[in-house]
Amino acid sequence: MLNIFKHEDGNVEASRNLSLLLMIGGLYSLSIALSNTFVNIYLWKQSGKFADIGMYNLAIVIMQPLTFILAGRWAKKVDRVIVLRMGVIFLTIFYLAVLFIGTRATDFILLLGGLLGIGYGFYWLAFNVLTFEITEPDTRDYFNGFLGILSSLGGMIGPMVAGFIISKYISYGGYSIVFGLSLCLFGLAVFLSFSLKRRPASGKYCFMRVMSERKNNPNWRYILHAHFFQGLREGTFLFVVSVFVFISTGSEFALGTFGLLNSGIAFVAYYFASRYIKPHNRKKAILTGGILLYGAVFLIVWKVTFFKLLLYAAVIAIAYPILLVPYMSMTYDVIGKGWNAAEMRIEYVVVKEIFLNAGRIASILSFLIAVTFFDEAKSIPVLLLILGAGHTCIYFFIRKVELSEG
Repeated sequence: MLNIFKHEDGNVEASRNLSLLLMIGGLYSLSIALSNTFVNIYLWKQSGKFADIGMYNLAIVIMQPLTFILAGRWAKKVDRVIVLRMGVIFLTIFYLAVLFIGTRATDFILLLGGLLGIGYGFYWLAFNVLTFEITEPDTRDYFNGFLGILSSLGGMIGPMVAGFIISKYISYGGYSIVFGLSLCLFGLAVFLSFSLKRRPASGKYCFMRVMSERKNNPNWRYILHAHFFQGLREGTFLFVVSVFVFISTGSEFALGTFGLLNSGIAFVAYYFASRYIKPHNRKKAILTGGILLYGAVFLIVWKVTFFKLLLYAAVIAIAYPILLVPYMSMTYDVIGKGWNAAEMRIEYVVVKEIFLNAGRIASILSFLIAVTFFDEAKSIPVLLLILGAGHTCIYFFIRKVELSEG
């Protein structure tokens, strides 16, 4: 695996770093697939309230962008690899806390959500910056596609293994085993991070300058607006669909089956997306993926059944790779051609993630308002139809992006 990426200049070090980054990303994906979905179910079984699940996820998406700002400064003043390691360490602390708190988790919803948000913030800031630095325009689509394949493999293995383990134990014993496995995987990711070449940075941290650059650079402004709408869907859909699956079946193993189907199809879809989506057809692919994602929403808003949820899993498994592979590549290309990109790449990633999480915050706040002040059975379907259009709206911004050759 350490020789997957061949550089024209024969740079073995760059190839090795790419492969190590992929391995860390794969371990992260497997650990998250193993446990993260089931944390929401773990809390749901203890609480039974949509509002509590919403508050847990709101704490995540509030702490994540705040951590991004701090992590960006540390990445600029210290080292990106250390920031990546900090993220994995905080994710490890999160799972330790879940294991320690046990069945009193609903009493510590904001603490747990905050820990996970901090871990995500450190991890994704470093991972995104390292992806931008280590990949080149000619390897970016392939890297994103290969990472998608690893994520899909993790998504296939993790939920089924977790669902099987949890279903074999009475009460919450299976959850403890699953969360312990995630802990071990993150420990391995920390170990691998020590093999990454240190990447110290220097210079001023110009976060506000890059934030204001959207006034000067239309491409940057369009990408940021697109990320807000991406977050608008993701904020609520990331947790509500898994709760729907559990409510409709009452089985963690069924949730594992949902994840297996979704990731199995996504595995194939990411392979084809990384091979056949090229720079000249990126925008068409993003539009196609966005339309498919919105169409899938209509499967789960009325008379939800397990069969409809499985069909939804299959559709989005095809749609997400079609949209995300070209979309992420376009994002990094816009950053790469932005003002002072070589020195300000960290700031660009921080600002991008702030807009993404702003969309997620708006999404979850809308969800909390819907379930607090209105009848859940009527308000949630309407809300999903509104928020579900987020990925489709991406196209109306990125279609305006114009990138010169070279």
